[in-house]
Amino acid sequence: MTLETWLAFTAASAVLLIIPGPTILLVVSYALGQGWRSAWPVSIGVALGDFTAMTLSMLGVGAILAASATVFTALKLLGAAYLVYLGIKLFRSGGTMDVAPRTDAVSTTKMIGHAWVVTALNPKSITFFVAFLPQFLDKHGDFVSQMAIFETTFLVLAFANAAGYALVASRARGMVRSPRAISLFNKVGGTMLIGAGIATASMRSAG
Repeated sequence: MTLETWLAFTAASAVLLIIPGPTILLVVSYALGQGWRSAWPVSIGVALGDFTAMTLSMLGVGAILAASATVFTALKLLGAAYLVYLGIKLFRSGGTMDVAPRTDAVSTTKMIGHAWVVTALNPKSITFFVAFLPQFLDKHGDFVSQMAIFETTFLVLAFANAAGYALVASRARGMVRSPRAISLFNKVGGTMLIGAGIATASMRSAG
């Protein structure tokens, strides 16, 4: 794996993680209702959930890689197109974040479990990873080492992202509820995703 590939994966992952989905809405709802104390357990649950979904996805991608180089290449092209699609969707999503504060008493263990279930068992997570990961894999390189590097990178980013959302939601609640801030955030993130899709497609054609 080249440094260029790893940096491209890291940048694309960072942008993808900040997109508000079910996991982020859960993080924000706990932070709004219970403050910063929820950040640690919820972030751990998110990282564990992503680890579960990503491991299952990469095992599937590895099987595809072993079975058919043509299918693997097609999956890589679909992955680049998927990034562009997500970017357009995010850019046009407007400025709403429909989330209600969770004020019920929940133990640390239950918060971890809740975040893990929401993240790992969301069918879109596995579908996303299957479409996203192949474009960064070198089919001639060692699959296990690449899997370890990509998973470690993604999980560190996932934990930091969840903790960051929790901090913002608990300390700057007005920003989370501001349509203007969310709209700007979505437009910047969408533009970066579209750029990531085009860049990874160009990287492949150049190689």
